[in-house]
Amino acid sequence: QVQLVESGGGLVQAGGSLRLSCAASGRTYSVYAMGWFRRAPGKEREFVAAINWSGGSTAYADSVKGRFTISRDNAKNTVYLQMNSLKPEDTAVYYCAAANSMVVPTTGRRYDYWGQGTQVTVSS
Repeated sequence: QVQLVESGGGLVQAGGSLRLSCAASGRTYSVYAMGWFRRAPGKEREFVAAINWSGGSTAYADSVKGRFTISRDNAKNTVYLQMNSLKPEDTAVYYCAAANSMVVPTTGRRYDYWGQGTQVTVSS
């Protein structure tokens, strides 16, 4: 089992920045890729960003490219999502996920473990 705990969400004005963190514990040796997803009110969960074990490969949704950056610190078993130039449409609950995968999954069904989520609200 892998436990994931997100933090760093909050309320920010449009154009502002937030950094989300996701701390992993448990059988972290078996975790290869980490991802961030989000679910806005009334919408389906969508992929945001993902990173492989080494940090050498990343993937982003088109809607966040150039604004969001995913990174990881394996010594701390933590993955980050730096969110800049935030827009009201970025408002959602953001979820961290972990996948036993050597590639960078961009679909939720490829992930094995999920956090509880952290709320991000961007005001206009």
